[in-house]
Amino acid sequence: MRFERREHRPFYLLVGTPIIAVAAALALSGILISIAGGPVFEAYRRILTGAFGSRLSATETLTRATPLILTGLAAAVAFRARLWNIGAEGQFYIGAIAVAACGSKLLAALPGPILIPVLLVIGAVAGMVLILIPLWLRLRFSVDEVVTSLLMNFIALLFVSMLINGVLKDPMAFGWPQSQSVVDHAMLPKLIARSRLHIGFAIAIVLAVIVHFLQARTVFGMQSRAAGLNPQGAVFAGVPLALTLVKVACLSGGLAGLAGAIEVMGVKGYVTTDLSPGFGYSGIVVAMLANLNPLGVVLTALFTATMFVGADGMSRSLGIPTYIADVTVALSLLTMLVALFFTQYRIRR
Repeated sequence: MRFERREHRPFYLLVGTPIIAVAAALALSGILISIAGGPVFEAYRRILTGAFGSRLSATETLTRATPLILTGLAAAVAFRARLWNIGAEGQFYIGAIAVAACGSKLLAALPGPILIPVLLVIGAVAGMVLILIPLWLRLRFSVDEVVTSLLMNFIALLFVSMLINGVLKDPMAFGWPQSQSVVDHAMLPKLIARSRLHIGFAIAIVLAVIVHFLQARTVFGMQSRAAGLNPQGAVFAGVPLALTLVKVACLSGGLAGLAGAIEVMGVKGYVTTDLSPGFGYSGIVVAMLANLNPLGVVLTALFTATMFVGADGMSRSLGIPTYIADVTVALSLLTMLVALFFTQYRIRR
């Protein structure tokens, strides 16, 4: 028995792979729910009810999915070009703190219609700057960007912690380490009244469509795919590899930084060191579950948000730990990796 690489991957495999991976992860998680003494099907029903059973829960799920869509797009764009950006978490925080600094002090006097787009751009640029450091180390010294981008997460979080305990500390927070709040007219408009769902969700959907168009219909998309499939062949064909990677890095880091900006301007209004419950790392899972497809990222981000939000209600009603959501998402990544292997290889006897 041997593994043979497929010359062509059937469409049904590409579409069915994420579904099979999620089903396998749910089945494995069901075993753990059963061990914990809970009814499996009832637990999953409670997760769905907790995520979409009311107007409040549905809007909370969509709000939670917004940063996951953006960080998932950031990972998908980078991984497609074999730029292993593991630093979306740090880029998220840098984008958030840049917006907090500019939206509370430096640019607070600007009117809302001008201030909001300016802050979104500032958050994106801040994320770009952070990812260009690991990329420069890779291009100049051949340093593995997996390590450097991962370590930049800790540097970014410590830098944010220094700022919110120092020059950006809110004097009205009673000693709690948080930044000053952005001005009220810098907050994103709400999509639905009396909810936390904001226009950032619509921005994330539009960006997913734009990224899909860039990758599928433009020269840049072709060059980034070529850089990921065969870097040496891409160079031989005339693709400017270094410039292409810089463009990919700016797009990836910009999306992650924008996620941080939108989370501040749409939900919190200020920055704390627990602003992200791991959006940057979860974005990697979202991207892999979507098979690096930008439109698929929207669906997998909704699935991930459903697990996280719905698990809270399920835990309260059935007494099952909420960590089952983290386990399910992690298992989804593992099963997706196995499924992707079999989309690329077949077994020959």
